[in-house]
Amino acid sequence: MSQVPIRSIWVFHLVARSRSITRAAGELGVTPSAVSQQIQSLETQLGVSLLAKVGRGVVLTEAGERFFESIDESAELITEATNAIRGYRSVTTLTVRATPTLSNKWLLPRLGQFLAANPDLEVRLDGTNEPTDFNREAVDVEIRHGDGKWPGLFVEGLTEESFIPVCSPGLAGPGSLEAGDVLGYRLIHSVKSQAQWPRWLALAGVEPRERWRRVLFDRSHMAIDAAAGGMGIALESTLMMQRELAAGAVVCPVKSPPEIRIVTQWIVCPRDHLRHKKVRTFLDWLRAERSAGAIA
Repeated sequence: MSQVPIRSIWVFHLVARSRSITRAAGELGVTPSAVSQQIQSLETQLGVSLLAKVGRGVVLTEAGERFFESIDESAELITEATNAIRGYRSVTTLTVRATPTLSNKWLLPRLGQFLAANPDLEVRLDGTNEPTDFNREAVDVEIRHGDGKWPGLFVEGLTEESFIPVCSPGLAGPGSLEAGDVLGYRLIHSVKSQAQWPRWLALAGVEPRERWRRVLFDRSHMAIDAAAGGMGIALESTLMMQRELAAGAVVCPVKSPPEIRIVTQWIVCPRDHLRHKKVRTFLDWLRAERSAGAIA
């Protein structure tokens, strides 16, 4: 049997890592057809199918998963050794997707700490509410908003969040209102939030009015900024407005308010991503932040 060409193995590794022939071709500076030919040559040499097409993307077959798992760590070591001998500092890119609010209000302010602790990692942060299609998109890990029910993926709750009413201290002072008094103010709604004003009012024993003044936003970070700007009273997560609460930009105007406590942000990725050191490093950092009380 002839020796399996190293280039074909390397091409397969790029395709398996990105789950895309097109992206692998872009990295190599060749055509997608040339990449496909390399994969077909490798499959012929090994006598097994490594990839299967799904829509416009590709997925690994069972044999492909086993082969990728076997060569992945070695391929990364070869890359590091090659860069070192050429005098380049080895840099690994971690691609993280998170909701715009979590990205802006919690992750971005802490990202410098993570980078300082992991100088050989560079991070690409993709702030969007669109859930990742891990079969098509080169995303390593996502912090996803929702109910945590995504079969076939690794899912771990980030933290339990507490939702409380907040406003600018210029609009109403801390603890200056009874629960029912909030209906005398404009209520700020985050339309995609899992905690809504009717639920909070029911917990507080307040009958909502037939008509009320309100303003609606489709992003929580916009609702928080609107509350800080004196537009009205928002019902938001303490996780998302840690900076504003700490700085006194927003306060809870309600005396002894009922809390809505739920998990709305989840760490999500394919289980095979957990074998990558960069993903484990990021998840360990998130858990350490949670244990230290930085996520609350």
